[in-house]
Amino acid sequence: MNIEKAIRDRRSIRRFRRGKLSYKALDRVLEAARLAPSGANRQPWELVVITDRSRLEGLVPICKDQAFIADCAAFVVGVDDPTQKWAKVDLSIALDHISLMAMEEGMGTCWIGAFDGERLNEYVQLPEDKVITVCMALGFPDERPPASGRKRAEELISWDLYGIRERSS
Repeated sequence: MNIEKAIRDRRSIRRFRRGKLSYKALDRVLEAARLAPSGANRQPWELVVITDRSRLEGLVPICKDQAFIADCAAFVVGVDDPTQKWAKVDLSIALDHISLMAMEEGMGTCWIGAFDGERLNEYVQLPEDKVITVCMALGFPDERPPASGRKRAEELISWDLYGIRERSS
């Protein structure tokens, strides 16, 4: 799969077929995160990867009762170091690499931002000097959602100065 196709075809998956991922495929997906760029190459993030079925099911009430999480094959908890200025950005880049490599591996993902931080910290035994910024469900899609509408480029991109919507020649 080429990168443009992965970007265009990626969808948030909220229905997964239950099944175990091969460690080989999961390692390839996680390697994509490891290779992601970060400010000054500090990589101020870590991942907690949950694959145990009973622990996945235990995440549902912590994640605002998003029942589909119980069916994913892996749940990636994105941990960052709040003392590092760009940690949240760097972690987001790493998780985006995961979402694109998952497409290559025939998997789907869903970004998870709705969770009870205190309960999730306790669930993964997070040290007090770390924070959970965002998570991601990963697994075998059991749906093919249509593309969501997107704004036109002219609504999002300015040229040379904010609000200049046309390129100068």
